[in-house]
Amino acid sequence: MEHYRLTVIGGGPGGYTAALRAAALGLKTLLVEKEHLGGTCLNHGCIPTKTLHYSASLFQKLKDASEYGFSTGPVGVDYGRIQERKTAVVAHLVEGLGGLLKNAGVTVSFGQARLAAPNRVELELPGGERCAVETDQVILATGSEEIVPETPGMELPGVIFSREALALKQVPQSLAVVGGGVIALEMASLFAAFGASVTIVQRSILLRREDREMVRRLTPFLRRQGIKILTEAPLQRIEQDENGLALVLNTPRGAETVSAATVLVAVGRKASFGGLDLAAAGIRHGPAGIAVGETMATNIPGIFAAGDATAPGYFLAHVASHQGLVAAENAAGGSASFSGKAVPLCIFTQPELARVGLTEEEAREKYGAVKVGKFPFSANGKAFLQGEGDGVVKIIADGDSGTVLGVHILGPHASDLIQEGTLAVAAGAKITDLEELIHPHPTLSEAVWEAALAVNKAPIHLALRA
Repeated sequence: MEHYRLTVIGGGPGGYTAALRAAALGLKTLLVEKEHLGGTCLNHGCIPTKTLHYSASLFQKLKDASEYGFSTGPVGVDYGRIQERKTAVVAHLVEGLGGLLKNAGVTVSFGQARLAAPNRVELELPGGERCAVETDQVILATGSEEIVPETPGMELPGVIFSREALALKQVPQSLAVVGGGVIALEMASLFAAFGASVTIVQRSILLRREDREMVRRLTPFLRRQGIKILTEAPLQRIEQDENGLALVLNTPRGAETVSAATVLVAVGRKASFGGLDLAAAGIRHGPAGIAVGETMATNIPGIFAAGDATAPGYFLAHVASHQGLVAAENAAGGSASFSGKAVPLCIFTQPELARVGLTEEEAREKYGAVKVGKFPFSANGKAFLQGEGDGVVKIIADGDSGTVLGVHILGPHASDLIQEGTLAVAAGAKITDLEELIHPHPTLSEAVWEAALAVNKAPIHLALRA
C-alpha cells in the first residue's frame, strides 16, 4: 500500500495550493480530485466569469470608440466566439495547474475519496477500480455547491444555475436572475452588457452584507445598464407560460409576475463535503461547514480543512488558497494561523465594487464614533481621461485612534485598487499613514489618497462645501 505524508482531498484553490506548499516543504503529497483540477473557481466560477466580464467591458469600450477618436462602425457580438475564448482560457490554466503539480512532485489521482480512518484514505477511480493509501495527515478541501431553493418549478426547462449560465452558447433574449448576492449581480451585469433584457428578483435587499451607501450608489449604475431590479419580492413559484417562464412573486404591492425566456437561480452557495461521511469519521461539522480553528485543524488530530467546506464560509477563492497554505504549513509541523480580519471582496459588476474591513454600519455599531472620507472618481484625472469617472472611494476610520476600519471602492479597477486598503486594515494602519503615503500621478490610486485626506482634512482636487 502506497504511503504519503499528506493526502489532500479536493483540487480547487484551497486543495491545490495546500498540495503545492506541502510538496515545497518536503512532504510526499497525494492530491485527490473527483472532477477537474482547479475546482469550481477555475472551471465554473471565478476564471470563466471574469473572462466573460473582460469581453463585456471591451465590448462597451468598442461601442464608445468614437468618443476617443476612432471610427469603427457598428460593433457586433459573436457570443459563440467569446465562449470559445473563455473555454480556451480555462483549458490553458487547468493544463498549467497540472504542470505545476507534476513539477512539484505532487501525485494527482482522479476519483472519489473516502476516509476509512484518520490515516487511511480509500479511492474509487473513474473506471470503478478501488485502492487505498496510508497517509500521515489529511487536508479536506472539498469546496462548495450551489444552493437549490425548494421552490416549485425549479426543475422546469429554461431554469439554470451559474454553471449552465457560463456555458450558454447564446445570450438569452430575456433573463430573470433570482438572487441579490455577488453571483446574481455579476451575472446580471454580464448578460445585460451583451444585450439581454435582465430582471433581478430578490427576496430581501441587494448585497445585504455590504455597506448600504455603496450598494445605493451601485444600484443606479445597474439600472442604467437596463437591468430591472425587484427587491423585497420573494419568489413563490416558477411556471411555464406563452413567453417561456413566469416567476410568481409576493411583493409589498401584492402578487406580481415576471416573464423571461430563461431563469438563472443564483441565491448563493453552501459547503460541500464531497461525498465524505464526516460523521462516521468523527469530524465536527454542521450545515455551515467543517469546524476548524485558526490553524485550520479539525477536532480529529492529523486532519485539517480549508476553503469553502469550512465554517464560517467565506466562499472566496483567495481565502481558500490562504487557508490551504496555513493547513499545509501546519501539517508540516509549522505554526501558521488564519485571520479573517482583512479579507477583500471584489464584485465584478460594471463598475466594480470592492471592500475590505467593516461597513459603516458595522463600524458605528462597534466603535461608536467613526470618521468617513469619500472621493469621487469623477474628480480623478486618470479616471476622467479614461472615461471611467463613475463611482467613489470611501474610507472609514475610528474616530478616536484614526485606525483604518474599512475601505470601500466603487469604480474602475476596484478589484485591483482594494489591495492598498487590505494592507491598511491588516496592519492596523492609521489614516495618517495613507495621507502621508505618496501615490503616483496620474493614477486611479490617487482617489484612495484623496479619500484618506477627506477623513480628517479635505481632498486636494475636490471643493467641499463649508
